[in-house]
Amino acid sequence: MFLQANARLVERYFEEVWNQGKVEVLDELLTGDYQNHSPGLPDPQPGPEGLKPIVLMMREGIPDLHYTIEDMVVAADRVAAFVRMTGTHTGCFFGIEATGRAIDVRQMQIEWIRDGRICRHWRVTEDLKLMRQLAVIL
Repeated sequence: MFLQANARLVERYFEEVWNQGKVEVLDELLTGDYQNHSPGLPDPQPGPEGLKPIVLMMREGIPDLHYTIEDMVVAADRVAAFVRMTGTHTGCFFGIEATGRAIDVRQMQIEWIRDGRICRHWRVTEDLKLMRQLAVIL
């Protein structure tokens, strides 16, 4: 039962928040002390308020941003998700002006879960591949 609930929580996180841009859903899905440990970003403010601007910046730079869960390993207190991130870079993306280029990279994300909500996040992205696709580096 817990495993199914944890899988559904992470599915909602990707579909409603990242794919649809419904940042208000983060208030329901994350704990108040949620911690985001993503490389490339200084640790943002804890809780949903720290993640909302990141989602909005991502979707500003890549308005058709889409995550596909390719594999998930579900445990009682965490979910590891191997995801594919796709979209088109048509807006400012963390200081990189629009290139019009398509992106297609993989990420490994681990979401720790407490009391039915995501409380901690770690992510590893194919950052080098992403920067090459945006023609930021060769």
